[in-house]
Amino acid sequence: MAVVVEQRARALRLDHRALRSERVRVAWWRRLVRAQLDLVVARTIGPQALGEDIAFQLPIDIGIDVPRPAELAAVLDARVPGQDVLRLEELRALDRRLARYQDGVEQALLQTTDALIDQLATAPEHLLGRVPDHASRD
Repeated sequence: MAVVVEQRARALRLDHRALRSERVRVAWWRRLVRAQLDLVVARTIGPQALGEDIAFQLPIDIGIDVPRPAELAAVLDARVPGQDVLRLEELRALDRRLARYQDGVEQALLQTTDALIDQLATAPEHLLGRVPDHASRD
């Protein structure tokens, strides 16, 4: 009986390992398909400029390195088979710039949120208007 249980446990471990591996592969393919969908949409509508609407809400060192629309459009240009590998460093550098910019935007958003919460806590009438008096129940 113990041999049967041990064989079953071994089979379950092998099944588990195979399923985990398959889960990783299918997740990878889904990311690739979603990336392709994003590229099709992006090529259709073109790059939207970053930073134009919030330039004055960001620190200068964050806003100065924002990729320009032409740089973003280059990512969407038609690919030449076999040339993608040559663009890896360029794309990685652009991704690092975008990551820094994203971190700056997120930091500015957190600071603005904190300021709004502080304002709401100390002077809610400035954000909400006059708070109506509630009739007490007697």
